[in-house]
Amino acid sequence: MPDGAETNGAPGTMTPTEASSSHWTPESVISTLKYQPPRNSASPVPFFHLLEQLKTTKREGWRRFGFTHGESVSDHMYRMAIITMLAPSALRSKLDIDRCTRMALVHDMAESLVGDITPVDGVSKPEKSRRERETMELLCGELLGNVDSGHAAKEIKDLWEEYEDSQTPESVFVHDVDKVELVLQMVEYERYRDGRVDLSEFCNAACRIELKEMREWTETVLREREEFWRGLKDATLSREGGCLERVKKAWEEMDEKKAGGAQS
Repeated sequence: MPDGAETNGAPGTMTPTEASSSHWTPESVISTLKYQPPRNSASPVPFFHLLEQLKTTKREGWRRFGFTHGESVSDHMYRMAIITMLAPSALRSKLDIDRCTRMALVHDMAESLVGDITPVDGVSKPEKSRRERETMELLCGELLGNVDSGHAAKEIKDLWEEYEDSQTPESVFVHDVDKVELVLQMVEYERYRDGRVDLSEFCNAACRIELKEMREWTETVLREREEFWRGLKDATLSREGGCLERVKKAWEEMDEKKAGGAQS
């Protein structure tokens, strides 16, 4: 779909002033929805309807660069889930891949009400965490708590918390996949605009990738990016992306820091 001037009408879309408000609650967002999901139902249908918000809530980082009809939160999570299913064999033997896939599908579920908050929105990390946690408590409590004795609700909540804590091998992998998916989308949008937009600031996410196998995939994508920029015919646009060396240096520093911490 071509870019346009329309803005996203999902409830997660907010001005910086609205985003930074400390009075935010999940209920305040639900009150703005045309469909008010009934609470404490034995049916999962109200929850299914609420998930539609993930299909209409855009990933805000791209919108700042004019991609007003870009990917949604659910678009992002879907490709992440597929990526987990294609984990390299060296990782498959160490991980519960089915759990990783499920984790990828729920890790941003809170954004159905919270929206996709970015660093430029002026919302602190503790505040963002509060909103997301309260949203998951509502989703897994009042909307799913009475469905099948709450078994699915518990699984979803446990997966989300595991991702947030990022202490298990599966959660570390899914965090890396989150960043790989971002880098893929970055390169695709630059190609879509024929190099008339430089999205290199999103390479910062790649600097935090931990697993060797995920770094290899990322390096492949960033080499594609450099070839793309070098191949541009317009001399004013043609340039190397410059991301790869910066990212590899960050990985080296991360590894050195880990090695130093292990020795101390």
